[in-house]
Amino acid sequence: MATVQPAKVINLSSDQTWSRIRVEAATGAAAEPILASFLNATVLNHDSYGDAMSYRMAQKLSDGEMNAMQWREVCEQAFAEDPSIVEAALADALATYERDPACREYLQPFLYFKGYQAIQSWRVANFLWRQGREALALYLQSRMSELYSVDIHPAASIGKGIFLDHANGVVIGETA
Repeated sequence: MATVQPAKVINLSSDQTWSRIRVEAATGAAAEPILASFLNATVLNHDSYGDAMSYRMAQKLSDGEMNAMQWREVCEQAFAEDPSIVEAALADALATYERDPACREYLQPFLYFKGYQAIQSWRVANFLWRQGREALALYLQSRMSELYSVDIHPAASIGKGIFLDHANGVVIGETA
């Protein structure tokens, strides 16, 4: 028996998108109890998309050199000083949902799609670069490349509404 997917709901506002992501996370936690603590920690325990994104990015980026708390502080500072980063991240999530036929929920790019996560890491690296914190920006670029197989120079200029399908081996240089 074939499963018919419901039509995608698109063109949501930022607040509507965050609300929808929270509903999808709660639904996912109820449907798959083994993921409940992950979904609570990653999405449901946060009041805003930026808060949740700083947590998710910190968990992914942490390594033996920089722990999750350090990355979270870096992300939170970037989001507080440049709110357009979170706005662009939401636009990227919408673009991924709208353009990727395999994307069934707004939650999926946020949690699982490395192209989406790489772009958000670049956004923080770009913020650091613009603040003159080039060493940390380059460290983040290197970490992003290791994690996601996506290498974007922190000084590159990229808009919003970005969708990198699979994103394996993507390289974007400084002059892009």
